[in-house]
Amino acid sequence: MTTAEIADIDTGNNPTEAFDSERVDEFASHVLNIVANASTALTLSIGHRTGLFDTMAGLPPSTSDEIARAADLNERYVREWLAAMLVSGIVEHELGAGTWVLPPEHGAVLTRSAGKDNLAKLAQFIGLLAGVEQQVVACFREGGGIPYSAYTEFHALMAEDSKEMAEGILITEVVPLVDGLADRLSDGITVADIGCGSGHHLNVLASMYPASTFFGYDFAEEAIAEGRAAAKRRGLTNVEFHLRDVTDLTGTGPFDLVTAFDAIHDQAHPAAVLNGIADALAPKGVFLMADIKASSHPHENLDLPAAAFLYGTSLMHCMTVSLALDGAGLGAAWGEQTAIRMVREAGFSDVRVEQVEGDFINNYYIATVP
Repeated sequence: MTTAEIADIDTGNNPTEAFDSERVDEFASHVLNIVANASTALTLSIGHRTGLFDTMAGLPPSTSDEIARAADLNERYVREWLAAMLVSGIVEHELGAGTWVLPPEHGAVLTRSAGKDNLAKLAQFIGLLAGVEQQVVACFREGGGIPYSAYTEFHALMAEDSKEMAEGILITEVVPLVDGLADRLSDGITVADIGCGSGHHLNVLASMYPASTFFGYDFAEEAIAEGRAAAKRRGLTNVEFHLRDVTDLTGTGPFDLVTAFDAIHDQAHPAAVLNGIADALAPKGVFLMADIKASSHPHENLDLPAAAFLYGTSLMHCMTVSLALDGAGLGAAWGEQTAIRMVREAGFSDVRVEQVEGDFINNYYIATVP
């Protein structure tokens, strides 16, 4: 259908209003860019998974054959991937020499050496979420949700991301958010991490503060096993990992500090989890919660970095895994307003919100019990 034919369509809203054909063209270009960027996300993920970004960062301008040999990969696939990276503005190509190069400024956010600043690893979530698209479509018609078990790689991808964050900013930027916490941890306190996943945060803390005792709780057997194995490799004796539904923390604690890193919004029953945390804290105990930096009102997130990724991930994972358990389905963008309200309703007397320079994704909520 041509633009002129589209212009003849009665919009049904205001037949006398002129149809803006230029706006149609602009929006069509916008949609095409969305599809193109989605394709780029998949090729970015491949560059991360295959180590091609890391390989190219260590090479001078090289041919596709040289890059393939250095990465121990098939040249034909590498050559096609390079073309995709070229038209996406990721790599540069010297036509006469037939060479390709990853600019160092691009490598600073696409290679494993970038640590927590490596954005290529986030692209892996696009392929993961696409794998449940048909199931999510069915949920639109039938309700319910997609169980956590359907996301075969989710645990591993989250573990990779949390490892970088834990090793990058936990000790230097997050712990100092709570006045006197570093000294208390050095002297020795009891700490629990709710929804601990693979336990990277706890193992980093346990290594840094051997006088304190740490407990990690999660319902994923694979994650708990990895946490225990990592603790053993580090030679840690002051950290334990327990398989547990954190909706019920009866019999645990009391804890001087409870942490939850990007875990509460995924819970089927987040209010019950927060209530349990408040009950498990010792008098004057502290709850430190990292969760997505967003407003509870979508219109206030229009300028939020990666807002489309946030809502897409929420729809395709965070919200639906909660609904699969007949849960609240908060979603990743439950937002600051709702988070503060729910934490207060759980019995915390004071809640403040902080940010750290090294984490553009999360807010950090510090709450205390009376």
